[in-house]
Amino acid sequence: MHATLAALEPCSLDPQDWAELRQQGHRMLDDMLDYIAHIRQRPVWQPIPDAVRGAFSEPLPQHAISLSDAHHRFMTQVLPYAGGNAHPAFMGWVQGGGTPVGMLAEMLAAGLNANLGGRDQMPLEVERQIGLWMCELFGFPASANGLFVTGSSTANLLGVLVARTHALGVASRTSGVAGQGTQLVAYAASSAHSCITKAMEISGLGTQALRTVPVNALGQMDVAALAALIAADRAAGLQPFFVAASAGTVNTGAIDPLAQVADLAEREQLWFHVDGALGALAVLSPAQAPKFKGIERADSLALDFHKWGQVPYDAGYFLVRNGADQLDTFATPAAYLARHTRGLAAGSPWPCDFGPDLSRGFRALKTWFTFMCHGTEQLGAVVDHCCALAQSLSTQVLATPELELMAPVALNVVCFRYRGAHPNDLNNEIVVRLHESGLAVPSASTIDGQVVIRAAIVNHRTQAQDIAVLLATTLALGRQLSVSASQ
Repeated sequence: MHATLAALEPCSLDPQDWAELRQQGHRMLDDMLDYIAHIRQRPVWQPIPDAVRGAFSEPLPQHAISLSDAHHRFMTQVLPYAGGNAHPAFMGWVQGGGTPVGMLAEMLAAGLNANLGGRDQMPLEVERQIGLWMCELFGFPASANGLFVTGSSTANLLGVLVARTHALGVASRTSGVAGQGTQLVAYAASSAHSCITKAMEISGLGTQALRTVPVNALGQMDVAALAALIAADRAAGLQPFFVAASAGTVNTGAIDPLAQVADLAEREQLWFHVDGALGALAVLSPAQAPKFKGIERADSLALDFHKWGQVPYDAGYFLVRNGADQLDTFATPAAYLARHTRGLAAGSPWPCDFGPDLSRGFRALKTWFTFMCHGTEQLGAVVDHCCALAQSLSTQVLATPELELMAPVALNVVCFRYRGAHPNDLNNEIVVRLHESGLAVPSASTIDGQVVIRAAIVNHRTQAQDIAVLLATTLALGRQLSVSASQ
């Protein structure tokens, strides 16, 4: 047997020439730093040529190409045609710009290749450090527990799942939802993100169990309407169990009255969940934090470090007031995951006991680097800067007769449109042409059936000059399209 093993040829994927790899690695690092440093010289976005797209229909490669050749393909065929959210003129969706610090931390995490599903290892202490910081930031108690996930869509799903188990009891993990004989009912505003609806579907409760709460003139959840819906469901013999409020709605940035929703949830014994994907990290700013009063009372909170935290994608987070509720929902004994008090299998409970994933990347490291290397004062200043730019944009829209502000500006999202005949078609076309120009990328959205140009200002690189270009180009395109339509 030993002779057979000795006869095996080496099959490592490590390079034969480490010096050559090191040299190529430095070129790759320099290229990405150059990309970020000179990103203003690039278009925000540009269409993908058919030849470039077609090159990625090739069959599975059997034989290797060099790292330098693969890097060349990346630089010429991938990088120029990315989504562009690192660019300061990207305002289309709520996506942070990332940082060089986060990029370098991601490289360190990839080199370490740690699996943070569990076991006794320092990367988990880094993740736990982030949990302590989030409890401090949001005023959560020592019983709280945090978990890194892909993003707030997953975190919001986990919020529904933990609330469901809390309402039905741990036995429901065996008998299932139908086996409990109780019809649970959840509540979210009409302005809530669509992932809440998807969470109800995935949880097995179904969209028929989700009540849509009207919003007021500011786009906030109508708490009186919520109370009426809860009363009607109780009268019908149903069991209200969960209400999701938004700390910044995705469409307009409106902040639901969190303290009022918390009061009602406490009276009605509902699980109070906050979707803070867009705005929760605005509490980093002392000026913005008072707008989020009541968030500290949430039973669970979803947030994204890859938005206003400027951490590279992806870095979502789920924070629960009582970690025991997470354990009740997800912890599962398994022989191959046996825990010990010493050795690598120590350190129980593990992250895999608090969520569905056993294989987990080291998302905490780039988040830790971001907070350590920039600090909350600088990150909070970015939040203030984005909000100031949004207020400036809205002021300029109001001062321009050809434009119309379509929603109040609560944080960093500005919805406006160009006035003209057939405004929905007109503004849809303006947005597409803005994208194709490479000068600015807002998104098209709808408010009460009206198409709007939506600028979400999240990137720390965005400056007043980018707002000026967005406005000037919008006006030029609106005038051009209006003239063409009248001929």
